[in-house]
Amino acid sequence: MRSGVRKADLFASLVVFLVALPLCVGVAMASGVPAELGLLTGIVGGLVAGALPGSSLQVSGPAAGLTVLVYEAVHRYGVGALGVLVFGAGLVQLGLGVLRLGRWFRAVSVAVVHGMLAGIGLVLVAGQVYALGDATAPGGGLGKLAGLVSLPSLLDPVALSVGGATMAVLLLWPRWKRGARLVPAPLVAVGLAAAVTGVFGLEVRRVEVRGLLDAVRLPEAADLGRLTEVGVVGTVVAFALIASAESLFSAAAVDRLHDGRRTDYDRELIAQGAGNAVCGVLGALPMTAVIVRSAANVQAGARTKASRVLHGVWLLLFTAVVPGVLGFIPVAALAALLVHAGCKLVPVREVRVLWRGHRGEVVVLVVTAVAIVAGNLFEGVLLGLALAVAKTAWDASHVHVETEDEGEAGIVVRVLGHATFLRLPKLLDELEALPRDREVRLELGGLRHVDHACAAALDGWAAARGQASLMATSSSTS
Repeated sequence: MRSGVRKADLFASLVVFLVALPLCVGVAMASGVPAELGLLTGIVGGLVAGALPGSSLQVSGPAAGLTVLVYEAVHRYGVGALGVLVFGAGLVQLGLGVLRLGRWFRAVSVAVVHGMLAGIGLVLVAGQVYALGDATAPGGGLGKLAGLVSLPSLLDPVALSVGGATMAVLLLWPRWKRGARLVPAPLVAVGLAAAVTGVFGLEVRRVEVRGLLDAVRLPEAADLGRLTEVGVVGTVVAFALIASAESLFSAAAVDRLHDGRRTDYDRELIAQGAGNAVCGVLGALPMTAVIVRSAANVQAGARTKASRVLHGVWLLLFTAVVPGVLGFIPVAALAALLVHAGCKLVPVREVRVLWRGHRGEVVVLVVTAVAIVAGNLFEGVLLGLALAVAKTAWDASHVHVETEDEGEAGIVVRVLGHATFLRLPKLLDELEALPRDREVRLELGGLRHVDHACAAALDGWAAARGQASLMATSSSTS
């Protein structure tokens, strides 16, 4: 049995390695940093986060979901500051895990999460479309979208052909079930692009490679001092919260793919924090758990966490022994890989489901996505969360007014539900529409909650009618 488990984990680790290799390089390129930093993060994701308890089959590494935020941070603070940003984010995650706050990430609105992924996907696709033709992308999400108008004149036809062919392989290869089980589509697509451009000597931009050790940059005292800057602290918190949310949502998805041990969310958060702290010390990209690699791990038959640790070993051996192979990879091929990944981040199917039963959630999703494209990731998520809270408050504050005419005894008015300031105009409209020449008995016993604004408005309404004998009862006021 143990031999079977070891063989299954060994095979799964090789599959995950083949999936992770081009993605690590591609995410690094999209983030505006050297390719080696993505590989470093993949190695740490396997050797550090993979060895710690939490989720047994989930695989960590650099993720497309953080490329937008990392690119903005590198553009603002420089590559040299990336290490301290990631290190700080790792410490925040460790703190959240120690305080056992991991489970609270499951309370985040699903619409906000899908909106975040959609916004990231749109910005990622808009940026990588330029790289498909070896063109330089403008800054900012809106700038990238506006530049699409003049994009055709900037594209190199040879690079565009390479990128288009890579995209075709990514879409068609998974249809051959047997081949897709043996060799992952990303490796086939990128490998063919490198082989064809190399054999025919095509002039396209290729990945620039340095030694792995040369890419390591330990944070210096001056870098650590930047943690006192407000903007830097905000970026650190954004890294930590978004990486944590993506990792824990991925864990929930991976748990549905297998029948093994369920994820301990707090321990997984500690594992992610430890991994990011190490990535920060090395000056690498931030890590999250990645659903693409994790799903490949499960589908390849992994049984224990040995598979994810071994995938880190294979990444380390590859970059240490044959790093020059990466220099044959066309940038256009990696751009196609990331456009494909970005399109998958846009939750088209989920939007259709929500539209049928929860259209308010679709509004939250769309606003979050648009805010990320127009502004930045952190502000977009904050706006989405605020809108989700406001929507929940609106949905929860239902108030219903019932009237009963008792003849000479007057009119009985019963107010039911939750009386909050959000529904105050409706409540006052219905009360003020009552006849003024009749005595009214107002019963509030059916209210579950009355906030201060409504309580004051009800007192004012009673005083305006001049009915000192008004009978009002309430089960709960605040």
